Amino acid sequence: MKLACKNIGLNLEIKDALLEKMKKHGKEHYPNEYGGLLVGRYSDNFKSVLIEEIVLPKEYKSSRFKFERGAKGLKKVLHNFFGRSPSLSYVGEWHTHPDGIPVPSITDVAALKMIVQHDEVYIENPVLLIISINREAYELGFYVLFRNEICHYEIVSKELVNKIEK
Repeated sequence: MKLACKNIGLNLEIKDALLEKMKKHGKEHYPNEYGGLLVGRYSDNFKSVLIEEIVLPKEYKSSRFKFERGAKGLKKVLHNFFGRSPSLSYVGEWHTHPDGIPVPSITDVAALKMIVQHDEVYIENPVLLIISINREAYELGFYVLFRNEICHYEIVSKELVNKIEK
């Protein structure tokens, strides 16, 4: 799936197999929220990001309306991704909103802002994927923190939309 934030000139691409993997994990934890890290790589001009992997946390707190990801073991996992060729790095977060809408909450926005300010994170524009999930379907919401504001990605290539909505 290809998406774009046209007003700020940022693009995003993610494979349908990875979206299916996140959907599966979300359904396994339904009706509680669940999520993890997004790992990928940027284009040379930093205008496009390709999300290639997810990392699931070893520790987390989860309820119907909250997901708190722990950090245990993540530094080592991310270091291994960075050592690959091509090098992959942390690009953002994903989590589910069970029976909700795929729109960032105030808590979600605050968490992204804290990530940008963290000493060990070297990212200015983290991506956020929210998966609204229920027993029958799901809906995706892709966002990016840009200049301290949340911007919504819109689908550019609809080749996978029908498959995702199943």
